[in-house]
Amino acid sequence: MVILKQLQDYVYEITGSALLKDLSVGIYTFCFWAFLLLLIYFIIKKGFKYIKELITLKKMSKSGIRDIDRMDGFQFETYLKSLLKELGYKSSVTSGTHDYGADLIMKKEGKKVVIQAKRYGFKNKVGISAIQQVYSSKPYYKAHECWVMTNSQFTKSAKQLAKSCDVKLYDRYKLIDIINKINPSMTAKNVSEQVAPKNRNCPRCSGELVLRKSKTGNQFMGCNNYPRCTHTEPIAK
Repeated sequence: MVILKQLQDYVYEITGSALLKDLSVGIYTFCFWAFLLLLIYFIIKKGFKYIKELITLKKMSKSGIRDIDRMDGFQFETYLKSLLKELGYKSSVTSGTHDYGADLIMKKEGKKVVIQAKRYGFKNKVGISAIQQVYSSKPYYKAHECWVMTNSQFTKSAKQLAKSCDVKLYDRYKLIDIINKINPSMTAKNVSEQVAPKNRNCPRCSGELVLRKSKTGNQFMGCNNYPRCTHTEPIAK
């Protein structure tokens, strides 16, 4: 109140107008309350964001999505096969390069579904090629539905194409929700520890990259010609 009185006296001293004196106080009061309400809004907004982040982190921890992030493509397909079996689907992993655009073929209650499984780095988004591939596999396998499932996100163009082609998309957060809802007996950690990644060719020599374990217990892909060849790669590539 002292500040208001000083403001009134200052305005009256400069202008000599009682009207401007009262108007200045009104403007000051309005600005004060507007600032206070804005501050409260940002505090509440920040609080809701913090709570939402905590809930998301809890869901991620429970789902084991970090273990999925460390899988290779073959392990991810195997995990999805196990996960979807608990939803009542009978599924099988297709035969490698001759999959005709589908990594998994599933059946439930007479309906067949073809799936593209995309295990990507979190910063890499799934593009339209995945939609095109799984959509083209639908008539070949005489499927009723086609899906793309990933531990990542989809690009805007991929979402638009999927909508027009009636392809169902399951991104990182939908996958987390499914996992937490099912609470599968075969966890992502079980798969990453028990299912060996698919062997890859060593880019430095004629050898193969096979699963190895460091002294600290971390798994990685290392050349089978070690110690002649010391090339290594992370499992998730």
